[in-house]
Order: sequence, then C-alpha cells, then structure tokens
Amino acid sequence: MQSETILKEWFGYDSFRPGQKGVVDAILSGRDSLAILPTGAGKSVCFQVPALMQAGLTYVISPLISLMEDQVAHLQQNNIPAVCINSGMSKHTYNEVMYDIHTGVYKLVYLSPERLQNERFIRFALKSPPDFVVVDEAHCVSQWGHDFRPSYLQIRAFVELLPKRPLYAAFTATATPAVRQDIISNLGLADPVVITRSFDRPNLFFAKKSPADKDRALLDELEQVKGKSGIIYCSTHQNVERCFRLLRQHGYDVARYHAGLSVGERTATQAAFINGQVQIIVATSAYGMGVDKGDIAFVINYNMPQSLEEYYQEAGRAGRNGADARCTLFYSREDLNIGKALARQQDQPERALQLLAVMWDFCRSDGCLRNYILHYFGETRIDNCGKCSYCCPSAWWKQFTDFFRN
Repeated sequence: MQSETILKEWFGYDSFRPGQKGVVDAILSGRDSLAILPTGAGKSVCFQVPALMQAGLTYVISPLISLMEDQVAHLQQNNIPAVCINSGMSKHTYNEVMYDIHTGVYKLVYLSPERLQNERFIRFALKSPPDFVVVDEAHCVSQWGHDFRPSYLQIRAFVELLPKRPLYAAFTATATPAVRQDIISNLGLADPVVITRSFDRPNLFFAKKSPADKDRALLDELEQVKGKSGIIYCSTHQNVERCFRLLRQHGYDVARYHAGLSVGERTATQAAFINGQVQIIVATSAYGMGVDKGDIAFVINYNMPQSLEEYYQEAGRAGRNGADARCTLFYSREDLNIGKALARQQDQPERALQLLAVMWDFCRSDGCLRNYILHYFGETRIDNCGKCSYCCPSAWWKQFTDFFRN
C-alpha cells in the first residue's frame, strides 16, 4: 500500500505537506533516519504513516506524558490503535495493556525513555520486539541541547539489546550542527539519512526590545492583538503569577501554567487553551513541547530564555497554521542574572552558561534577527528578511496591526 493511501485513509489528508514525503520515503528505505523539521511541519505524520505500513509494532519514545497522551488521543480519534504506557497506570491496567500489545491489538506504543530501563519491560520487549523505534524530541539526548534528559542516553543500549535491528528514526525541531552530531552518536544511528528542512518560518515576525517598564510594554503589545490567541512565557513561577494577575486586572481572558500548580489545574488550563475557551496563557517553559494549536497568533517572551534553541522553540509555537504571527522578546540585565542563577543549578552549568551567553549576544546584537537565528542553526542568508524589527523598524507595527485587526 502506498504512503499516500495511508495518509488519506487514516488521517484524511489528500497530500503530504512540503518535506513530509521525503522523510517517509527515507524511513521506508530501511536506513536509519534523522529528521530535523521546523515546528509546525507535521513531523508526527512522518513516523505515524510508516508505522501503519509496518506489519508489526512501533515504539515512540517521548519525554513528556502530556505530550504522549495528546498524540495518542489524536490517533485514537482517527481509530488508529495506539496506547501510552505511563507510570500513572494501575498494575491491572498495565498488565492488560501489555497483553494487548503482545497479541497485536496496538500498532503504536508511546513510552518514556525511563521505561526502557525497566527490567520487566526489557524482558517483554525481547520476546515481542518492535519493528520500528522512533525517538521524538531527539535533541534531549544532547548535553548541548536545551532540554537534555540523561535517560535519553540509555535508548541506544535498549535498541542494541533487541534481537533484530528495527527501523530506527529520530525527530527534532531544533538542532544546531553540534547537536545533530550528538543525536547521531548518542542514539547510535548507523549511517543515517539526514533530512533537514530550512529552519526559516517566513510567516513569523521577530521583534526584540529592552523596555524600562516591561508590564507597560506587555500591555501595549497585547493592545495590538486583542481577540487573538497567544502565549506569554516567563522565566519563573513568580513572574507567571505577576503577569497573570496584571492581565486579569486589565480584563484579559487569561490562564496560567507552571510546575508549581496542581496537575489538575495544569491539565484544565491546557485543555481550555487548546479548545479556545481561554485566549491567553502565561507560562514557564514547562508548557509548550508538542503543543498542537494552529491559531496561536503571537508569542511574547516576558523574560529572556536560557538559550536560542529554547527561544526558537517557544516562538515557533506561533503561526503553525501558516498565518502571519508575531514573536516578541523582552530582555534585561535582570533576565541575564536570573538566567545565570538557573544555569548554575543545571547538571552541566558550564554548558548552560555558554548557551545563555549566545542568547544574550542575540539580544544585544545589531542586524537581522532572522539571519542571526538561521546562522546559529547552520543556515546562511545574505539579504535582510524584511520581517523583523531590525529590517523594517518603522513599518512592522502597521503591517501587523492591520493583520490582527482583520
């Protein structure tokens, strides 16, 4: 059966998005694959279609339970047999799911990298091995990545334990050349096909500023995008709470998200935002990986992120439907000091500080913002982009306020 047939029958799409078919073909060629696709490119379909074309089972390794559950829910809505194994399962439910996996009920099994270190699960996998292993958010395997997860370093050992090498593919949205090499080496990809689409997101307008009064600047920004959906990122729980209170006082339809809140409130907030019941969410970086909401029209970083990768991932959550969207970054010396304090708490503080230094250089630099970002990710441009606050400092407000008011 052709991949286009699977795409139509199971997902309802008449054709692949640009770049997707090349990834699917690379996987189906039987070689290991590394796909670096920008946020919004539809990377999940690139491994879900080949998974449905395999006779056996696919493991999808992912870092967040909420991300896995969201993807599994979407698959189940399309009647695709998928399940998520997580630590919140009762023993009875876990045993039932494992039996169903063994008897072929499911085609896709989502699980965390920590699960691969469980001896009972390893014994199960050796008896019922997967035909296809997918590593999602593969930048987590690199200590140069902004979301390093030590458990990702154990994935290679698990794959090498399997009685037959499965199809093996890794996916990420952001990876510098150094991070790409880490992914290939640390995951043990063997002479992989590397598919890289441009990191450029032409529909995103980038702006940065260092306002004396961030609260006033935030309210001014939001005045231009009233009625639109967006995310405001803050570096600390305290700043999330401050911005949340500020916006509620000014009548905005807003919710909050950070790790200090209960699981119930975070789950309810995410559902309300995705479903359009809340227009604005104020959050730490804990919110966002795998967010599937196409109509986010703006992202505002109230504080400077810890790295350029983190910034681009967060900004890239805007405009996933292809419509014009605005990404505004506030920065200050105080942000730098907060960033240094957070970096020193990391397992690899030296690397965290180096990533932070690049982020600060971006904030302080003169020149095209888009060119700076693309150069960092290994791409080159020689012309100004015409869609950032440096390239069109006088025209951008009119261009985007006209769009948002339509």
